[in-house]
Amino acid sequence: MRRPAAEQIPVAEARRIALAAQGFAQARPAGRVDARHVRRVVDRLGVLQLDSVNVLCRSHYLPVFARLGPYPRALLDRMAWGNRGRELFEYWGHRASLLPLRLHALQRWRMQAAARHVWDSDIRKWRTSLDPGIEAPWAVIEGMTRLVTERPEHVDEVLAIVTERGPLGAGDVGLAAQRRLQFGGLWNWNDTKVALEWLFCLGTVTTARRDNFERIYDLTERVLPAWVLDTPAPSREDAQRELLRIAASAHGIATEKELRDYFYLPPDDAKARIAELVDSDELLLVRVDGVPQKHYLWPSAARGSRVRARALLSPFDSLIWDRDRMLRLFGFHYRISLYTPAAQRVHGYYVLPFLLGERLVARVDLKADHRQSALVVPAVHTEGELPEREVAAELAQELHLMADWLELDGVVVGGAGTLGPALTRAVKAGR
Repeated sequence: MRRPAAEQIPVAEARRIALAAQGFAQARPAGRVDARHVRRVVDRLGVLQLDSVNVLCRSHYLPVFARLGPYPRALLDRMAWGNRGRELFEYWGHRASLLPLRLHALQRWRMQAAARHVWDSDIRKWRTSLDPGIEAPWAVIEGMTRLVTERPEHVDEVLAIVTERGPLGAGDVGLAAQRRLQFGGLWNWNDTKVALEWLFCLGTVTTARRDNFERIYDLTERVLPAWVLDTPAPSREDAQRELLRIAASAHGIATEKELRDYFYLPPDDAKARIAELVDSDELLLVRVDGVPQKHYLWPSAARGSRVRARALLSPFDSLIWDRDRMLRLFGFHYRISLYTPAAQRVHGYYVLPFLLGERLVARVDLKADHRQSALVVPAVHTEGELPEREVAAELAQELHLMADWLELDGVVVGGAGTLGPALTRAVKAGR
C-alpha cells in the first residue's frame, strides 16, 4: 500500500510542537506546587540530566523550575534519593540521568550488553556495542575494560565490601588506591571508583543517595522497590522501541538523530526501530520547510495553540540538548562555555537561554552568590527582534522569581552585555 506524501510543516509550527511536547504550552500552577506536578514533568520528559556544575544550582532542578516555577527542591530529592517513596533512579539515560522507575526494565538490555562485552577481548566490538549506549568517555570505558580483565578480583572485593557495609562512597571502601584514570582533566578516578562505576553500569549497584553530590553506592536490590526488579525485562528491540516512543512524545517532532540521542541508542539499532515505528504508524514521516533532514511526528503531539512561555533554560534542559535543533527551530546558535578559556568566552560562563513566548530572546550568564545572598547576572545579551524594554521587564520578573526560589535576597545585574543597562533598570523597578 502506497503511503501518502509526507506532510510539509512550517518551521514556526514545528517549534510550537516542540515547545508543547516539552511542557511549555501549559501555564505554571497558580497555587502550591506538590509532588503531583513534579511527577508530571518528569513523566513527560522521561529523563532529567545530571551535572556536577553548581555555579547556579544543580542542573537537574532547573528544568522542573522552568516548567513549574518555584517548587520545593526537597520534593525532587525525595523522589530521587529518599528512603521512602523513591520514584526515580540513576543510570546512563541521556548521559548521567535521573529516570522514572518504570524505565529500569527498559535499561536492562544495556546492563546485559555491558556484562557480555566487557569479557570480550575485541575492544572494538565493546566500543561499537556499548558506546553511545552508556555514553561514558573512551578513557573511562577503557579503564573499566582494563580493570575487569586484568584485576577482576578487585571488582569482586569491592562488591563484597559494598554488600557487607553499604551504602558507601568510593572513598569509604577502604582498599588501597592504585592507578588513577584521567580524562581531559575532568576525571581522576582510582581503581575502586572505576570498579564501582563498572558495577553501576551492570546494574549491580546503584546510587543510594548523594552526599555533596558524590554518589553513595549500595546494592540495587537494597535501594529500589522490589516491584522494579521483579518487572520482567523486555527484549532489546522492544525496550528500544519503547524508549523511542518516550523520546518521540517528549520531542513532538524530531529527526532520527534527535530521537536516537534522547536516550543515546546505538545508531543502527535506532534506525531499525524508527523504521518499525513508522511502519506501524506510531511515527509519521513529515518534512519541515527549508530543512533537508527527514522529521518524525508523534501522532498525538499537540498542535496549533500559541505558546506563552517564560523560562530560563539550563544548558542541560532536554528542550535544548541538540544544538543543531536549536539553530534549526529557534535560529539560536548556542554552545556551552563552561570549558572555554575565560578570554574566549563571548556571553559568559554559565549561560542560560531565556525563552519568552515561542522564541529564545536572550542569553543570561547567571550565578548564585550565597555570601552576599544574591542571584548575580554578570552579563546578559539580547537575541532577536523583540524590544529590549519588553525582554528586560519579563526577564527581571523571572530572575526575581528564581532568586526567591533559591532563597536569595535579591538580584544583582553586572551591566555587561547588550541587555545589561535595560535589565538593570527593570530589576530595580521590579522590587
